[in-house]
Amino acid sequence: MQVLVCIDDTDNLESRGTGHLAAILAGQIDQDGWGRSTFITRHQLFVHPDIPYTSHNSAMCFAAEVPDCGLEMLVDHAGDFLARQSAAGSDPGLCVVVMSELADAGPLCAFGLAAKSQVLTKEAAYALARDLGVHLSEHGGSGQGVIGALAGAGLRLGGNDGRLRGRLELGSVGGCVTVATLVAHPAVDCVQTLEGDQLRTEDRVRLGEKVKPVLLGSRAVVLVVPQPPDAEGVRWQTCPHEIIKTY
Repeated sequence: MQVLVCIDDTDNLESRGTGHLAAILAGQIDQDGWGRSTFITRHQLFVHPDIPYTSHNSAMCFAAEVPDCGLEMLVDHAGDFLARQSAAGSDPGLCVVVMSELADAGPLCAFGLAAKSQVLTKEAAYALARDLGVHLSEHGGSGQGVIGALAGAGLRLGGNDGRLRGRLELGSVGGCVTVATLVAHPAVDCVQTLEGDQLRTEDRVRLGEKVKPVLLGSRAVVLVVPQPPDAEGVRWQTCPHEIIKTY
């Protein structure tokens, strides 16, 4: 079965971020033979004085393929992991969505979008999780992280929000690669412009400082912007971080 696993609010200002714990958790699924995980996406939520957060108020989500018999073990392990590994003073939350059991994705996606511009409550999050049959649990502190965990799952499910954790290691800054090389990377599905036009496999792209795919159309997309043809005739460069961080 395919599941979405999302966590939020596991860190403090001195600890490693929530993305680090998500990477460990996803890695354990693969290493321990429970299933196979995919890339992690970061989802930016509403920044507001009434919302407690560490630095950026973002949730981390990944998809995984696990056997039916492994679901309970995954949920139990993830909850115990967050309780043990989350930083002092954090309010960790966990959401696990079983895709085949989600009859209507609309309300979950809508909750995720709302969390980008509204102050939401734990009560609303738990009520929606119950209605949808989605696992939602808190593992320390006030448990406020359940809001972001549910919202992050909804945003990942919507397929048009967030950027992948980490950066692609494809060569030095200023180097040149073909689109075929980019899409050969396991964390890249396609290369396209900000307007949505896909590049040809033979097109060449100049690498910027941080090459980081974003989630668009439920695919991991490397975005590029045009540049005047340089001495090598390269007409495209990867998007600067100032643009990528808006996703």
